[in-house]
Amino acid sequence: MTSTQINYQELAEKIKLWGQALGFSQVGFSDIDLSSHEQALTLWLENNYHGEMDYMARHGLMRARAQELVEGTTRVISVRMDYLPTNAKFARTLKQKNHAYISRYALGRDYHKLIRKRLKQLGDKISEYCEDFNFRPFVDSAPILERPLAEKAGLGWVGKHSLLINKSAGSWFFLGELLVDIPLPINEKSVNECGNCVSCIKICPTQAIVAPYVVDARRCISYLTIELSEAIPEEFRPLIGNRIYGCDDCQLICPWNKFAKITTEDDFSPRQNLDNVELLTLFNWDEKSFLAKTEGSPIRRIGFQSWQRNIAVAIGNSPYDETNIQALQHNLQDAQPMVAEHIEWAIAQQFTKLGAIKKQEAQQEKNQRLTARLIRSVEKGLPRDA
Repeated sequence: MTSTQINYQELAEKIKLWGQALGFSQVGFSDIDLSSHEQALTLWLENNYHGEMDYMARHGLMRARAQELVEGTTRVISVRMDYLPTNAKFARTLKQKNHAYISRYALGRDYHKLIRKRLKQLGDKISEYCEDFNFRPFVDSAPILERPLAEKAGLGWVGKHSLLINKSAGSWFFLGELLVDIPLPINEKSVNECGNCVSCIKICPTQAIVAPYVVDARRCISYLTIELSEAIPEEFRPLIGNRIYGCDDCQLICPWNKFAKITTEDDFSPRQNLDNVELLTLFNWDEKSFLAKTEGSPIRRIGFQSWQRNIAVAIGNSPYDETNIQALQHNLQDAQPMVAEHIEWAIAQQFTKLGAIKKQEAQQEKNQRLTARLIRSVEKGLPRDA
């Protein structure tokens, strides 16, 4: 159909149905005006909260100007797709300090390729309906403020942890966008319902949420274990615990996630037993094993060195075990300087814990001797016929 023949309200309803058939949990439409976010974005960059993510500063305010990214863009079709797997094992894995905790979104197949493919299919479907139609799909792959756009499209509101929250589906979902050049009717912006809740701010292990809706990436465990390519600052290492790839704490505590939906996508199910695996098992992977076992996974993009670095820190944080020290010393032999520094830190942590154990045992032995001496003293003072 030509642009003059199209009923865009009807088309919008069709797009939602097509999106649902492609596995999207929700589809919404927004205009491209994000001017109200430009000041906050500028301040965030000026504070260097983006850390080593140079691309954030490189693109600057383009992130709030979709029309500069793709010429002719007038609307954004935002989609979300649930990714929470069955039996997510959150608390159990976090409590098992000798097990690896990997952010739930990264347990299965890389979502970028899956969602981008579905968005491309959605765009092609619209092209069959519209004679003159241009689109570009994006999934975490463009300098664009996807969460504010999704908020304008009615998919949820940006929470105080900076993630999108949906009133009936929590926050365990991915986002994607189609930038289009047709005048689709826009949805009503979602209402923010965080209220006075500050649970996500309080629970953050590294206090990365420096103010409501403001995250200092340099302190965020997801940034430290994924985006940062250099050494993890020592002040944050003990706080990372057994989290070796990302962190879900701010989502785990969010009360809206009691409404989270289980994913219907098999590709988001855990692979390689990554939701229930010991740290030493992963630390024993060589680079060839790492590349083979993380093929098709988002984990692969951090590379083997960061993988070893993260696991070393987690082993350092785990309870003392002689096998931990043996594994650390073994991997130290061939480790590159950056990784070696973290392994040495982890070994020191393990020996510190060993020292604490021996000190406690010595104190217990001393207490036992004092108790025995006291008993003998009392017995000596008793009458012989007592």
